[in-house]
Amino acid sequence: MPETMLLIQMGLMLMVIGAFAGVLAGLLGVGGGIVLVPAFFYAFHTLGYDGPQLMQMCLATSLATIIVTSVRSVMSHNKKGAVDWDILRTWAPGIVTGAVLGMLLVAQLRSNTLQMIFGILALIVGLYMGFGRADWRLGQHMPKGIKRAGLSPAVGFMSVLMGIGGGSFGVPLMSLYNTPIHRAVATAAGFGVLIAVPAVIGFLFVPMLRGAPPLTIGTVNLVAFGIIIAMTLVTAPWGVKLAHAMDPKPLKRVFAVFLVLVALNMLRKALGW
Repeated sequence: MPETMLLIQMGLMLMVIGAFAGVLAGLLGVGGGIVLVPAFFYAFHTLGYDGPQLMQMCLATSLATIIVTSVRSVMSHNKKGAVDWDILRTWAPGIVTGAVLGMLLVAQLRSNTLQMIFGILALIVGLYMGFGRADWRLGQHMPKGIKRAGLSPAVGFMSVLMGIGGGSFGVPLMSLYNTPIHRAVATAAGFGVLIAVPAVIGFLFVPMLRGAPPLTIGTVNLVAFGIIIAMTLVTAPWGVKLAHAMDPKPLKRVFAVFLVLVALNMLRKALGW
């Protein structure tokens, strides 16, 4: 297939994906990565890319978009004084360490294994979104010392394995330790920057062995990156307006069901069923 025609097909599919991810992010406060990774996987698979590094490219490209969206989010939240810079500063070394370790592991794994990991972790996130309660607590303050030394790398590590920012693990974690939800969401955006920047730098130097889509550097596809950023910047405000016009809680449960189904389907494909 001519490369020009392929770029047009990619562009159209990615515009739809980016628009959907942006609306969801604005409506539900859900990080785009948890939608983008499976969407990238199905889009590139449909376009004929199904090599052993397909999931690597999906994770890396998702994380690249998160750099831009997280920086923008942190700046916006910081103007309102919502970012807890003390949490961000003290958790940063562990999160960055976990992100680097996650990138190094992802670079060694084949697509099927990464599908399995994504499916399991997305299933956990979906079940928490569906059944988690706002009053659940593990403690009254964010952990320090040994507990923080263990949890902070885990957040970075698991996030890179899923190609997501800090929201899906960071927000529940901070909420469980009695951090107000608006402060948790704002601070988790900072987690996203700490996770995505070192991981993407590493992914830019991981070579695609064969069959990469046009304009791919390392395992980051620049076409997908550019289109997704453009579309999410346009459609995220639409999601915010919808969130103010309706109760997002029932929609969050619907999305939790959707996420569980996506996770189960990813697991099915990884197992070859």
